[in-house]
Amino acid sequence: MLDVGLGRGVQALRLARAGHDVTGLESDPDLLELLEKELAEEPEGIRKRVRLVSGGSQDTGAHFLPGTFDIVLCHGGLIQARDPAITLAGLARVLDAGGLLSVLIRNDDALAMHPGRAGDWDAALAAFDFPEHAGRAFELETLTRGLAGIGTPLRQWYGVGVFGHAVPSDEAAAERMLAVEERAARTDPYRSVAAMLHVCGARGV
Repeated sequence: MLDVGLGRGVQALRLARAGHDVTGLESDPDLLELLEKELAEEPEGIRKRVRLVSGGSQDTGAHFLPGTFDIVLCHGGLIQARDPAITLAGLARVLDAGGLLSVLIRNDDALAMHPGRAGDWDAALAAFDFPEHAGRAFELETLTRGLAGIGTPLRQWYGVGVFGHAVPSDEAAAERMLAVEERAARTDPYRSVAAMLHVCGARGV
């Protein structure tokens, strides 16, 4: 697996602990250093399954050969990319035949929903007026066309953060909230107004 934009490495470590070989690509040296320290405390078997590489989401072509990975994860890195379309093509390029491309993006079709739910009415009103030419690149329709154009057509998509992001401290309430979010994530029309979209494309064999 390739995890692009490691952040604090929570996802990469979880995958390694589950038995997967994970290569992590991260441009922030402080985050890489932090993850290296966390890895040092893991058992040897887990440390051997994680490889860290310094670079941004747009740098996959500079580090990896075509078809290197069975799964490519980019959960947030595409939003920071200078050119999302070129970056997406680079992610697909390093994916092997039959592989899965998993992307988490902002939902530009529902920009006013998150500030509106939080009661930030000024930000919600500004979101309605966000101009098309300012880069509304992260709409489901746009990304679906993009995935088809790079040979990884859309397999499935989900909404993330339909009702909110703050998980209650009470364990029972947190479980109920997550159950509702999981159900809404795959149910129309709720998923279409989520703050984020989880989009999965599959490389043809």
